[in-house]
Amino acid sequence: MAATPAWVAPGRGGGWLPHGFHLAAHSHTEGQLVYTATGSVATVTERGTWVAASDRVTWTPPGFEHSHRFYGPTDIRVIPVEPHQSAELAPFPGVFAVSPLLREVLLTLSERPGRAEVAGRLLAVAIDEVGLTPQRSVQLPEPYDDRLRAVAGLLHEDPSRTTTLAELGRSVGASERSLSRLFHTELGLSFHRWRTILRIHHGLAHLADGRSVTDTAVRCGWSNPSSFIEAFTEIIGQTPGRYQAGLRVDRP
Repeated sequence: MAATPAWVAPGRGGGWLPHGFHLAAHSHTEGQLVYTATGSVATVTERGTWVAASDRVTWTPPGFEHSHRFYGPTDIRVIPVEPHQSAELAPFPGVFAVSPLLREVLLTLSERPGRAEVAGRLLAVAIDEVGLTPQRSVQLPEPYDDRLRAVAGLLHEDPSRTTTLAELGRSVGASERSLSRLFHTELGLSFHRWRTILRIHHGLAHLADGRSVTDTAVRCGWSNPSSFIEAFTEIIGQTPGRYQAGLRVDRP
């Protein structure tokens, strides 16, 4: 593994990236499996934002414009998937749990050049594993309606806002009923659920920045740490403490 941070796409390989590293919007002719052995990555597309914590793999189909932002020192592994193989996976981005078998395959593919036929067989195993694994997506859908975009902007600026949907509606010139309907029809989520996921996304960044669980909870709008821990664990799949401990793994 490289000792200095360097982005490794579009080829196959791995590297360490620093907290806050951002890769601007781009696309690839091939699909990509991006595995975070340590740290977290947020993948942003026109459809929304997907977050993969450690031991999750992100799938991005060919030609799908996206950007990445990394939280905590991140051990990143990138596996390109040719277009004809990509057809075996979903036509839209997603995040998947990594089984012990898939982990070893992804690490081997990113660390050892190997013979082409061997790499091809390993990649086929990886594709099969991802295809059989339930999605573990922490997706924050991006709104298109101007009123929803205005509401989203206010909450991104200050995720700790306790403003009600009715109050937000008055700020953007829409009724509470209209906004509630738009959240369901356009984003497929209730306002409460969407705001919770947004707060968790901001929480990932605060925790990676070294803030305590209690401080992160307050900054992201929770009145007590236990409610934040419960929501974080339900959405991310691990407690904030375990997530933060995973960010402190020493580099090789």
